Amino acid sequence: MPRQIIKFGQVAENRKARYSYSIEDTVEAGISLTGAEIKSVRYGLVSIVDGFVQRRGRDLFLAGVEIQKLPTAARIVNFDERRPRQLLLHRTQINRLIGKLQEKGATIVPLKFYFNNRGRLKVLLGVGYGKSKVDKRETIKRREWDKNRARILKG
Repeated sequence: MPRQIIKFGQVAENRKARYSYSIEDTVEAGISLTGAEIKSVRYGLVSIVDGFVQRRGRDLFLAGVEIQKLPTAARIVNFDERRPRQLLLHRTQINRLIGKLQEKGATIVPLKFYFNNRGRLKVLLGVGYGKSKVDKRETIKRREWDKNRARILKG
């Protein structure tokens, strides 16, 4: 368990999402958590790599995100580590995202978990479309070329 409690700033990042998806739009959303879950997030015990957004009725839920229990927490504090958690958005934002989800091949994935300057936990969601193997290779080539170019220009 990390020694430092995170009060502001980034808690978790899904670097795999930008590699696997071409992100076209981002949206900041709140997330509904219990007290024990938010305490675990402040200790950095969260994994968003397998996360995705799903529609349930008129609401959107973040599924596949794992928030581990604190080892020091009392036994009475019991929560499901991988339960779907409701996203807190305005109705117009929800309707727009539901419309995007209905497009063929569109997926909404969490990119970052972070605390804003008011101490509220926020999720940066990315609306993206899956990349093919060729696109992934192009991304790797572009990244390597940028590194080499920076090295050449520096020297």
